Amino acid sequence: MKRYLFGTVLALALPTSVLAKDCGEVSIAEMNWASAQIVVAVSKFLLTQGYSCDVAVVPSDTTPAVTSLSENNEPDIVPEMWPNSAGVAYEKLKENGKIVELTSVLDPGGVEGWWIPTYLAEEHPELTTIEGVLENPELVGGMFNNCPDGWGCRIVSDNLARAFDLEGHGIEVFNHGSGETLATSMASAYENKEPWFGYYWGPTTPLGKFEMTSIDLGEFDAAAHAANQNANNPDPKASAFPTAPVLTVVTKDFNDSHPEIAAFIGNVSFETDQMSQLLAWQDENNASTEEAAVYYLQNNKDIWSEWLNDEARKNLSKLLEQ
Repeated sequence: MKRYLFGTVLALALPTSVLAKDCGEVSIAEMNWASAQIVVAVSKFLLTQGYSCDVAVVPSDTTPAVTSLSENNEPDIVPEMWPNSAGVAYEKLKENGKIVELTSVLDPGGVEGWWIPTYLAEEHPELTTIEGVLENPELVGGMFNNCPDGWGCRIVSDNLARAFDLEGHGIEVFNHGSGETLATSMASAYENKEPWFGYYWGPTTPLGKFEMTSIDLGEFDAAAHAANQNANNPDPKASAFPTAPVLTVVTKDFNDSHPEIAAFIGNVSFETDQMSQLLAWQDENNASTEEAAVYYLQNNKDIWSEWLNDEARKNLSKLLEQ
């Protein structure tokens, strides 16, 4: 069925040889995680079939992408750039005018937080705030599932655990050794409708597969959050997690030489929750990146058709009319 759907989409799109205007060669970075790969697959299809671009996909990651932009002024397009992870080198690219930030490719961005299953929140609404959790440790199973060893989020969660004095309130901090065990703990609790309380982030498959409720940790305090990223913070303070910007950037040269393509890429944006649901569909169906992209294209025509200019929309009319 998945192969049939993929073939149907390709058959309904016009061959690039008959499109009216050729946009030339376009290079696009593909970060090595699932959501970014889906963004690239969808973008490549629409660039190829809608705008007659010759698209080269460049496997990459945050640091290599920033380095390549700085040293080689390529690739042309970099979706799912997380500036918070890119550091000083990315800021220098902006300061030097070498890149243009086109859009938030994930809206509102990357999310982090402490979560409980929604069925638990509905049964015990008091647990939707950190104060309610601290007052009722037994209702969350007396355990906090912490960010995995070695991850950046671990330092922040460790400091928040101290700031809220989880252990002093009878909540054991369980430090997971990997992302796999953290995800498995959530899945197991959800399957058995048991309490679960812990750190997670999105877009991710588990947040698309399981209905989870983010705990209100209070206001975001920029100074406190910055200090909480120091493992040796002597006096951690409470703060909510900020939403991380996740952007699509292009080189300044590409933005100037391909304004129509840049305008299209600037429209390509996915709701963070929707991307989590798409990742969950991909996992549940053991689907490839291309199959997940096809699934998105077939079921969200009202969204992506608005990304296109009139000519590209005409080129893809057969698919849109299906």
